[in-house]
Amino acid sequence: MVSRLVILFAAFCLVLTGCNKTTSGHRTKKVVQLRSSMPAVAPGPPIALQPRLRPAAYRASSIGTAYRLGSGDRLRVIVFGQENLSRIYPVDASGYVSLPLIGAVMARGATTFELEDRIASALRRKYVKDPKVTVEVERHRPFFIMGEVRNAGQYPYVAGMTVQTAVAIAGGFTARAKKSSVQLTRPVNGGTMTRKVPVGSPMQPGDTITVKERFF
Repeated sequence: MVSRLVILFAAFCLVLTGCNKTTSGHRTKKVVQLRSSMPAVAPGPPIALQPRLRPAAYRASSIGTAYRLGSGDRLRVIVFGQENLSRIYPVDASGYVSLPLIGAVMARGATTFELEDRIASALRRKYVKDPKVTVEVERHRPFFIMGEVRNAGQYPYVAGMTVQTAVAIAGGFTARAKKSSVQLTRPVNGGTMTRKVPVGSPMQPGDTITVKERFF
């Protein structure tokens, strides 16, 4: 009787083991099928991290598009620790600024950064061991407008000006003015450049605008 019960218990255990294997195998098969049905995702391109420019690098990269100084500009020059040198200087008709101790320094055609370096170099040669110089435009040189406007003449330049703004400052067009475009003359590298531009074009200090008369 006992042996018969042992045999029945062993048979029951075998049945349970087979069921577990079948269930496990079925689940494994499902997981494999699920994984094989998932679409493959291609890796994206690496993200390039752009380094932040340091002040010196920013200065070098800005020179090409920076404002160029010229006769008529008024500059605020600050030499740290040298109060007798820190003041406002005009750029004279020859393009120079004249500072105490070092004399005349060429400013025409230079950016404020380049002029800082020129002044610092001149001070370093004789008077200051490690000069720290800052140059800012305190007032831009004026622009000129002539032709078919109500009040032709010379006017102070304002940052961000366009030809249309300049015409408005000069009182607007006359009844005979050609309003679609004007003639703009700009000093460039010791010479001048003249071209026809639309009234929405940006201006620079020292520009001369000529508004032509229309013929119909």
